[in-house]
Amino acid sequence: MIGSDVQEVKRKVIAILKILRDSKEPLGARVIAHQIRMHGVELGERAVRYHLKMMDERGLTRLVGRDGRLITDAGLEELKSALVRDKVGFAISRIELLAFRTAFDLEKRTGLVPVNISYFPKDRFGDALRVMKPVFEKGWCVSDLVATAREGERFGDAIVPRGKIALATVCSIVINGTLLKAGVPMDSRFGGILQIRDNKPLRFVELIHYAGSSMDPSEVFIRAGMTTVTEVVKKGEGKILANYREIPSICRPLVEDVMARLKKAGMGGLIAMGNPSEAVCEIPVDMNRSGVILVGGLNPVAAAEEAGIPAESHAMSTILDYQSLIKISTLI
Repeated sequence: MIGSDVQEVKRKVIAILKILRDSKEPLGARVIAHQIRMHGVELGERAVRYHLKMMDERGLTRLVGRDGRLITDAGLEELKSALVRDKVGFAISRIELLAFRTAFDLEKRTGLVPVNISYFPKDRFGDALRVMKPVFEKGWCVSDLVATAREGERFGDAIVPRGKIALATVCSIVINGTLLKAGVPMDSRFGGILQIRDNKPLRFVELIHYAGSSMDPSEVFIRAGMTTVTEVVKKGEGKILANYREIPSICRPLVEDVMARLKKAGMGGLIAMGNPSEAVCEIPVDMNRSGVILVGGLNPVAAAEEAGIPAESHAMSTILDYQSLIKISTLI
């Protein structure tokens, strides 16, 4: 029991730190107690005040004014190393959560869609757009619909940091979510580096299974400099971010219909769909299943990184209203 109690206290501390990290102003116990419910934690104002006092003593937070608190550098470091067991399998859990929260109406073209959020230095954002433009135009992305926000503005579940401009790109989970609402289960297996030859998919050369990763594979591959998206755009050959999913073969006609309707709404990302039980890009497929390869939503950002423009990306970050998205061409 003692061990479980300790873990529960840690969970509450981490939830409070996340709230403080995402705020640009000091927060009091009352506000934190209200917001903490969104993190799946029930904690009253009095209990929050108790935890804040303990966190002050540990140097994780500091008192500002009468009751406000800010997160410290030590608090930010604590978040980075928080509860390893909570991170195991995080990627697959995040996919399932965002698929459930996706609420896009194919007929009305309204509702919520999942997005990735990337933060660029505001003085390099124009350069980044020029590099990313050809990637969007060639279709090596889920959609050319994006959204932006400037420093201090709330963007989804977070606040844009000082000196940054945030760019939201549509995430391939929009397909999972839309199929889920249509009654089609989609099994998300892994993210990887897909080799392209003559503008066609050849094979996966690297892969990370979602079930065993605490980070989205796309983030890992971008940081490691393993993509050559710009080369794919210019020459039709290179390596891009892609995702592998599987569907029940019997659902294939319905999947094709949903994908066609998504494409009309400006969202797609389908690279290949295999025949029942047949390998796709050298990936073996189980009996009565069909393999599906989807383009990675962060390919434009990967191209910017290849050009030496730094970006802090958070794949599968949040959901935004479809009607708040705009064509990338309007920004360039």
